[in-house]
Amino acid sequence: MADSIYHIKIKKEYASAIIEDLKQVDAIEIFEEPIADWQKKESLKRLKEMKQDPSTAISEEAFFNAIEKLDEEV
Repeated sequence: MADSIYHIKIKKEYASAIIEDLKQVDAIEIFEEPIADWQKKESLKRLKEMKQDPSTAISEEAFFNAIEKLDEEV
């Protein structure tokens, strides 16, 4: 399985415990890196644009297909 990096927001206490268990058995590695300000601003800008014109949004499936295609090209 290829390494994947995800940024997640833990919303439930039990989920935090599961994440900690995974860390302890070396199944995951936690990176505590802050998200850059430019990236936050760009995300908020794109979200605002999408809310103003929902037709500009793509489906989750189309997004992940595009990412996979880019990965194959690299």
